[in-house]
Amino acid sequence: MNSFKIKSYAKINLALNVTGKKSKLHNIESLISFIDLHDSITITESNTKQHKINFIGRFSKNISKINTISKLLKILDNKKLLNNKKFEIKVIKNIPQKAGMGGGSMNAASLLNFFIEKKLIKIKKNDSKKISNEIGSDVILGIKPSLAILLSNGDIKKFKNKIKFHILVTKPNFGCSTKYIYSKVNSFSKPQFNPPKQKLFEAKYLKNLDNDLEKVALNKYPELKRIKSYLNGLPNSLFVRMSGSGSSIVAYFHSKKACKKACSQYKRKFNNHWCIESKTI
Repeated sequence: MNSFKIKSYAKINLALNVTGKKSKLHNIESLISFIDLHDSITITESNTKQHKINFIGRFSKNISKINTISKLLKILDNKKLLNNKKFEIKVIKNIPQKAGMGGGSMNAASLLNFFIEKKLIKIKKNDSKKISNEIGSDVILGIKPSLAILLSNGDIKKFKNKIKFHILVTKPNFGCSTKYIYSKVNSFSKPQFNPPKQKLFEAKYLKNLDNDLEKVALNKYPELKRIKSYLNGLPNSLFVRMSGSGSSIVAYFHSKKACKKACSQYKRKFNNHWCIESKTI
């Protein structure tokens, strides 16, 4: 088998409501898009007795040996779906960790997608969902990634049409603990996205929505509050929102020119932060 290269795209939450709690897990509903920021994954069949996984790049530091990709490969091995084949996986990490953009989860989802599309494994749709859930609750969103609405009951409504936003993705030099952020949520929102409709992704609706996790994150980290306030004050920004449990804060624009200008201004103000111009895909 030759080497294959695939892209593992970052996901963002354009809005997120925490609607309740069941057992230890919270129920959430969310409007989800993918952006053109991506990790690059190279997959090569190997003659070794074990899979080899190597993370390189700016955001590869401190990734555990037990990670989303290793978990996926272990599950597939245990189910004997890979027919004893072993792989060498190299991941160039361009998506920051602990940013609320699902970098690790999307790595596993992208690899599972690859195995299915190349017919290296044969599983039913329901089995791919079960495997995804064993790795992480948001992995399933990266199986055939597209614009989607996650409903409180766990159902996912996907849309073929795309939205077009130019975005400025920012992240300070610290990450947010998803576990901590959720542990401090003590009030819940009423579900707003059922029935799921494409019009919810229009700017006029999005600007009036929220991310319920922001209150906790901005209270814990005043720097995030400062970032959001600054982004809100930039010319032509439609709305500004944290993605997931943070620490990335995203500003949305209609035009590439406005986004580019905002990026330059942001870099001058917060020169020790990471930021990137991107767009929804």
